[in-house]
Amino acid sequence: MKILMLSLYDEVSASTRVRLLQYVNGLALSSHSCRVNSLLPSNGVVLSLSRASTISCSLARRCRVLLSIITAYFRRVLILSRSSDFDLAIVNGELFPFFPAWIEKLFLSIPYIYDIDDAFYLKYREGRYSFLRHVLGDKFDRMAASASAVTAGSPALVVFARQFNPKVAFLPSCVDTARYQPSVFPSFNIRGGGITIGWVGSPTTAPYLESLVLPLQQLALEIPVKFLVVGGPAPFISGVEVIEHPWSLEQEVPLIHQFDVGVMPLPDTPWSRGKCAYKLIQCMACAIPVIASPVGANVDAVPASCGLLAGSPAEWLAGFRQLAANPDLRKRLGAAGRQWVEQRYSLRSALPVLEGVIRRAAVEHPRQ
Repeated sequence: MKILMLSLYDEVSASTRVRLLQYVNGLALSSHSCRVNSLLPSNGVVLSLSRASTISCSLARRCRVLLSIITAYFRRVLILSRSSDFDLAIVNGELFPFFPAWIEKLFLSIPYIYDIDDAFYLKYREGRYSFLRHVLGDKFDRMAASASAVTAGSPALVVFARQFNPKVAFLPSCVDTARYQPSVFPSFNIRGGGITIGWVGSPTTAPYLESLVLPLQQLALEIPVKFLVVGGPAPFISGVEVIEHPWSLEQEVPLIHQFDVGVMPLPDTPWSRGKCAYKLIQCMACAIPVIASPVGANVDAVPASCGLLAGSPAEWLAGFRQLAANPDLRKRLGAAGRQWVEQRYSLRSALPVLEGVIRRAAVEHPRQ
């Protein structure tokens, strides 16, 4: 079967890597040939457009950025004009941002699986783009309704999609456990007297770290604390050694190995409830114990045997104290987390789910 995978951003984006690219080799073993097409080179294009809209930016620069986006849209139209060469498409998120669903479906002439790993359906209903609510507010509802099937990355997204399509499969954002492995020299064997808290994310999710400032400040009055932030700007935390490290695919796992505890703070908002627990899963696959906000997919991803949930600054501080004082507990939680990921959140466990969705879509929508 020939499958056209359509993403918004290239492999720099976690969604593209996790939801599409990492399945290509596994699907090839089942005689599925996949082509991944990304609309934009990275978040940088959209960011450049945002910066180009400022008064201080030259008109020439604004025109260059806008031209690059128009070119990207035109290239996608060309790809979709040849979509009849494929049997099935997998659409992650949007085909064309700021275009309504009826235009996307007009260009998509083959059956498609609609993949969602974030609360995309809120994009045009809340926040900066809410002024488009009346035009685009139901875009994702319509795309889900017209899909041959929907793959959803979190329980909240499954509930959303089932309002519009009965064929919804839970496909969590997972990791390749052959790549995400425990360190040969785990931290609980070589460190003492302090603790390294770690977080992996992006500039868009880094503001969530503000909720950790007070508990980490208090913890630093008791023991030495290092806070390693990968992929986003870190807040200033008095008394804490804060280290910012740029994200890269090559350094991601070695940096996670430096964590004593991985964290994923989230506010309890509609957008956060739709998020996948990918940051936690990365840490747990590396046998790092975790502490997370009890929001959305975090609750399902972190059973008591694998980590802690913290819903207030006091609970975060208590969790930090408990894990800092007990290396053996960190070791047990980390080992259990690794086993949990292998069973529920690994590429090996998720691949058969996606293959099943593809197989059913092929039967119900055979190539003409």
